[in-house]
Amino acid sequence: MARACLLFLGALALLCWLGPLFVGFDPHRPDWEALSVAPGTAGHWFGTDAIGRDVLARTLAGGRLSLTIGLLASLVALALGLGFGASAGLAGGWVERGMLRLLDMASALPFLLIVILLLTLFERALWLLLVAIGGYVWIDLARVMRAEAARLRETPFMLAATAMGASFGQRLRWHALPNLMPLAMVYLGLILPQAILVESFLGFLGLSVDEPSASWGTLLSEGVQELDGAPWTLLFPAGFLVATLAAFQFLGDSLRDWLDVRGEARVEPESAAS
Repeated sequence: MARACLLFLGALALLCWLGPLFVGFDPHRPDWEALSVAPGTAGHWFGTDAIGRDVLARTLAGGRLSLTIGLLASLVALALGLGFGASAGLAGGWVERGMLRLLDMASALPFLLIVILLLTLFERALWLLLVAIGGYVWIDLARVMRAEAARLRETPFMLAATAMGASFGQRLRWHALPNLMPLAMVYLGLILPQAILVESFLGFLGLSVDEPSASWGTLLSEGVQELDGAPWTLLFPAGFLVATLAAFQFLGDSLRDWLDVRGEARVEPESAAS
């Protein structure tokens, strides 16, 4: 299942990146002689919208934008969650408890509403969008990294580094982060669909990137307005978005099962030795 999902997502990413080069239509240029034509008419395989823009070209271009923003925002969340969680778990004591309380407070906040408010009050920019989405999806990752870092804190090699006089920063850079990075990269595949979904929701509300660029969320918003006369403008972008999120969901389930199996394999030798 994981291999099939990875192949599908890789093919989808390749199609979104290279597809607009071979479609033959500019996703942003209207064709006033082909307004709301049905799929398969005059070379428009997904039809056109109300002002004659090719839906296939716009869907692929929107997918390229959604996947790029989702990936970059996930990297922001990875940096926040890995740094915060590793620092909390490695510090221990009252520092760890205080940082956990901060995570609890962040979880209780209506963060999505705060993101919408920020994007409404300030001028929309790509960096603000990435920080807003990354700041929304980093909390669960930070909790996982905190728990794993707390386990590493009691391992023999970490205790030996402490006994040899290694500072907190040295133990964090040399031992904690390298050991946490593989698990963090696995969880990157779990937070990436959340980032894509949040970006699509913001795009549906008109709070994503500005025109003429359009993400899948923006295309869904446009498709709803044309649902009566041209339903294909909604169905095709929605289909791509649903297929992408479903593939990430199946991939995440497979990765969770793999992690559980690895965890059981680590426990069994310890139980046998005892």
